[in-house]
Amino acid sequence: QVQLVESGGGLVQPGGSLRLSCAASGSIFSINGMAWYRQAPGKERELVAISGPTTTYSDSVKGRFTISRDNAKNTVYLQMNSLKPEDTGVYYCNAALRAIGAPYVTNYWGKGTLVTVSP
Repeated sequence: QVQLVESGGGLVQPGGSLRLSCAASGSIFSINGMAWYRQAPGKERELVAISGPTTTYSDSVKGRFTISRDNAKNTVYLQMNSLKPEDTGVYYCNAALRAIGAPYVTNYWGKGTLVTVSP
């Protein structure tokens, strides 16, 4: 079994910062890439940033958010600066990984952590 567990969400004022973490654990053979998605109230889930062979950001967070990984800990981080009310939502961790004994790569998701940006 593989688990992804996010942490670091909370309430922050506009202009503030938060750092999200996501740790992957369990029977992991290899991780191809890790990413952060978010879902605002009433909207579809959207990609925020990917850390894989290349690093990609959505236009809405470029220059404000930074994704990084600690491969030794199977952990991905999202440093969020200059937060805006429109950054509010549930942030989900995603990992494309191969479990031990599995013949192919599978996408795994965490349960999400809530980020609220409000005065």
